[in-house]
Amino acid sequence: MEHGLPLLQPEKLKDPAFLQELESYHANLFIVVAFRMLPAEVWKMPELGTFNLHASLLPQYRGAAPINFAIINGETETGLTTFFLNEEIDKGAIIMSEKVSIRPDETAGELHDALMERGKQIVINTIRKIEENLAHAMPQEVADSQPLKTAPKISKEFCDLPLYLDCTRAYNHVRGLSPYPAAHVVLRSEHGQAIDMKVFASAIERTEHHLPVGTVVTDNASHLKIALSDGFLHLVSVQQAGKKRMPVADFLRGTQLKGAWKVVNKG
Repeated sequence: MEHGLPLLQPEKLKDPAFLQELESYHANLFIVVAFRMLPAEVWKMPELGTFNLHASLLPQYRGAAPINFAIINGETETGLTTFFLNEEIDKGAIIMSEKVSIRPDETAGELHDALMERGKQIVINTIRKIEENLAHAMPQEVADSQPLKTAPKISKEFCDLPLYLDCTRAYNHVRGLSPYPAAHVVLRSEHGQAIDMKVFASAIERTEHHLPVGTVVTDNASHLKIALSDGFLHLVSVQQAGKKRMPVADFLRGTQLKGAWKVVNKG
């Protein structure tokens, strides 16, 4: 809008008025980035087709949340793929792909921003290939020895930190959901007081202990950690319901956890 570009925001993608206006541009090519499934009436409209930028190395991590699930699953590598749309979600012929490394401490938000910058160039390169008739799109092939990992839409329930996870998987769960929608824990005291909070950053302390999984350990000053099967998960950056995000030390200054506390997430 700032640059005077036309912006269409239809409530229904099959709305005849929207389709008519879209067709009036006589576009040779449509480009899709971070959008929902398009009806055939839209993606079949341009003579050169419609291509999509997807934030994974297809066919791995088809779905709505490829960045999140790559981190949650502990991957060290992901990537970007451009492909022509067809009737199935994220299954069209691949035009280009590019591998991108994932740092051990990288969050979903940080990886998103890195892929966004790299994505600009792969989109431009894909346009040039199509323009020069060099886009030799290849059908997606699934190797029998490599099971497909999916990336479905993340539900509110999925954000609850599962207590059956070991420290590494719990840490990956937190960073894979940070900063949005964010991992979630509910702390409950022996007297029934409950504290809901989002967790944006965590740290691992691997050690033997004899505490029940889910036990909360804190000095009420600098650290707050949750007992897991192979150690503790330190909560580093949190947001209590109705308050702003803060370091855990700031949270503890305003909320003293007296007595015994535990995590009561359903997981």
